Amino acid sequence: MKIRSLQDLGHVQKKIADAQTLKLAQEAARVAAEHRAKLEKELFIRAIGSVKPIPDGRRVLLNPEQPAPVAVHRQRDEQAALHEALSDEFDASTLLDTDEHLSFRRPGIGLEVTRKLRKGEWRIQRDIDLHGLRTDAAREALAAFIREACRQGLRCVRVVHGKGLGSPGKTPVLKSRVHSWLVQKNEVLAFVQARPAQGGAGALVVLLKPSSAAKV
Repeated sequence: MKIRSLQDLGHVQKKIADAQTLKLAQEAARVAAEHRAKLEKELFIRAIGSVKPIPDGRRVLLNPEQPAPVAVHRQRDEQAALHEALSDEFDASTLLDTDEHLSFRRPGIGLEVTRKLRKGEWRIQRDIDLHGLRTDAAREALAAFIREACRQGLRCVRVVHGKGLGSPGKTPVLKSRVHSWLVQKNEVLAFVQARPAQGGAGALVVLLKPSSAAKV
């Protein structure tokens, strides 16, 4: 499925979340069934007393294989990772403001926000350089960077993607991918092309959601 809008992306993320929830529910049902069987066995023993099987020299009794423990924390981490998954099929071009530098504002964010970003009124608190990385490595690095920046309560960061001059045909492939990935991150409110002193066409200044309930 080719994702062309934030609504399409939301549908895909919901399907992934629903599938993961079903998986967790099935695992919980399996554990509950095993627990119920154990309780019934204990109840049986209490009712008739301890029993001892008659030895049978024709059989070898093996220790039953114990069920694998339920990795609840791992499953939660996997579910969180699915929610953070960034698609290379998402077409962000229709969501970018068609000004000379192609900026982005999430719905509800005013033009004043991107204007202030361009003028440098937001202090850049952290940056990441993706220039030279392969697509998969860049995607993972950017997702981790945004996640950590939000965890630390940072509001304004810079993402360096390069100008693509070293790419085949000198096409800035990573630049368009970074645009798409950032649009998919709900933590991103807006971004603009960096000023010349900050990297120009090879970088973006990104505004993140506040950690508190304050509005931009």
